[in-house]
Amino acid sequence: MGREMKNSPALRGEGIRNADFLHDIKSVLEFYRELGFERLPLRMQKMNHTADSMSKDAALKALREEIGDCTRCKLSRERRNVVFGEGNSDASLMFIGEAPGREEDLQGRPFVGDAGTLLTRLIEKMGFKREDVYIANIVKCRPPQNRDPEADEIGICRGFVERQIGIIKPRVIMSLGRISAMTLTGDVKLKITAIRGSFLDYKGIPLMPTFHPAYLIRNPRDKWLTWTDAQRVLKLLRDE
Repeated sequence: MGREMKNSPALRGEGIRNADFLHDIKSVLEFYRELGFERLPLRMQKMNHTADSMSKDAALKALREEIGDCTRCKLSRERRNVVFGEGNSDASLMFIGEAPGREEDLQGRPFVGDAGTLLTRLIEKMGFKREDVYIANIVKCRPPQNRDPEADEIGICRGFVERQIGIIKPRVIMSLGRISAMTLTGDVKLKITAIRGSFLDYKGIPLMPTFHPAYLIRNPRDKWLTWTDAQRVLKLLRDE
């Protein structure tokens, strides 16, 4: 059987020309039929899923290269690293904060300081690992002294996170804090205490606004509210 599989037309070489694709598929089917198989032992949906993930990885990589060593706004003057984002390019759940902090600026990764530790605990409590979800910020560079990103900085940078969302196509987004929710909804007057816990819409994707982990460090009594928000997200994912 091993020798016959090596001689199968569909397994010869690594490069299969598109013009021969249908012929190769037919040969594979005939090969397995001769071996007594009634169906092809492959999950085509999984293969398509893998190919889609690879294309998303490439798209995110191209976007990161486009951002480069960004100097588009004044945040570039004091930052050390551009914090692009990280996680599963095919994630069903995406977390979006507002801006990197000190530790994020040093390491070039989102949510790795104290707030990141709290976010990781939330992710794990939801039944995921960090590598299962995707984590990003509205702006990619640390504002001085961790101040809020200013309108011009958000305006210059928001297109990048929007393109990340467009590539990943998550089933649900959790926005962390007022700045993130305000930017994604376009409502500069919203109050996070008023809108958290209720699904909003971002270009057809359910958006759950919740508190920023840094806020929860200062106000631990509100952690249960964020967990309530997370449970609603989990229910939506299960229902879908």
